[in-house]
Parts: sequence; structure tokens; C-alpha cells
Amino acid sequence: MLSNQMSKTNSAEIARQLLDGIASGRFAVGSLLPTEFELCEQFNASRYTIRAVLQALQDQGLVSRRKNVGTRVEASRPQARFRPTLASVDDLVQFGVEHSRHVQSVETVKVPGDLAREIGCAEGTPLLRISSIRVDEGLADAPMAWTDIYIDPAYKDIGERVRNSTELVSTLIESRYGRQIAEIEQDVRASTLSDERVEKGLGLEHGAAVLKISRRYLDAAGEAFEYSVTVHPADSFSLSMRLKRSAG
Repeated sequence: MLSNQMSKTNSAEIARQLLDGIASGRFAVGSLLPTEFELCEQFNASRYTIRAVLQALQDQGLVSRRKNVGTRVEASRPQARFRPTLASVDDLVQFGVEHSRHVQSVETVKVPGDLAREIGCAEGTPLLRISSIRVDEGLADAPMAWTDIYIDPAYKDIGERVRNSTELVSTLIESRYGRQIAEIEQDVRASTLSDERVEKGLGLEHGAAVLKISRRYLDAAGEAFEYSVTVHPADSFSLSMRLKRSAG
């Protein structure tokens, strides 16, 4: 039973109690939360406050709301949903900085044929692979993505630095070796999960639907010096763009 002895409980406390109830199973997945009116009574809160809290839970993928049905619990933990709007290299760099990186491994690998074609290098090329999980600090228990970054083994010191730095790999390469991103080639496509490392890291099942983003980072001479393959759970990513009619 939710506490109804509080006077004017603030929205953060209401959200915390609802989150605790969902996480503990008191409000089981598939069940309905109390109505807005009931929540207003229990928390001595305004309908505006309750609606704002429920909207925040919906934004996290925890609940869905339908008129004449109510607020249904959809998940027991927040879903890391985000919608980047990227218009330039600087936007992409800033997006990376705003989401924390948890490095999983740093090792030299020989790139297999399918991946070599994907990132545009020769099969068997030895590259330093930096594998990490990206998370939103507000939803630390819900990984947003798994990223494998591939760079020349000559940059092995970057692999050592990345463990103790919040800077992007490309930024570390620029500051250490002077190679700056001038252009990024990006490919986005639907895929299914077949890598045990990624399955474990993202908490997904084998064969789960994912969105895969491959990027080639080019310097001013048009030469690629970094490759990345990022895997997002299919229901946690959307990409926004704005297209303008060209003049003339």
C-alpha cells in the first residue's frame, strides 16, 4: 500500500516510491497502477504532479498509458531510450561525451572477413579493439549500447589511456598523434545479435533484434584511422534528422 500520510509529497519522492514498487514486483509487469485520482489521494498531490510523474515513468519505458484503460506496467527496470539529433562531427563527439563509457576489454584481433567488409579494411588486418558499454548515468542499470572500436595497433598507448579517461578514442588520438576527424562515414541497419560478448553486456538473448551502426572516421586526407561498430537494443534507439530544401 502506498503511503497516504504525507502532505504534498514532492514528485521525486512519488517517483521513487512508484519505481520501488515496480522494481520489487509489488506492481507486477502487466498490471495497472492505481488511477490518477487514487494516486492524488494517496500522495496528497495535485493531478498535474501525478501526471508529470507518470509521464516520466513512460519516458523510461516502465509504463504505458491508454485512455479508458489506465497506466500499465511494461517493464521492471528503466529502458534506456534516447533520440540523438546529429548534424555535424562536433554533435557526434558531444553526444559521446555525454554518455559514460565502461571499458570491457582492450586487445589486438585479426579482423574476420564479414567485419572487414563492414568497416572497410582487408580481411585478417590486425587492429586494436577497444570494447565498451555506453550507459546513461541516470539509468546505470540499463546499458544503452555496446561499441567495438578498432584502431591501428601502433596506437596501443591509446588502449591503455582509454581505461582511465572519459575522452573519446578519436579525441585521444588527436591529442596524442594530431590526427583529427574531418569526416565520418556512417551506416545504420537492422540486424540480429550473434556475439556472446554483446549478448552478455547488454543483457539480450541470442538472435535478439538490434540496430547496428558502423562508422569510419576519416582525417583531412580522406584516410580512415578509426572504425567503430555500435550495437543498440532495437527498441532503445531512434535517430532524428532535419532536412531542408536547398536554395535555388
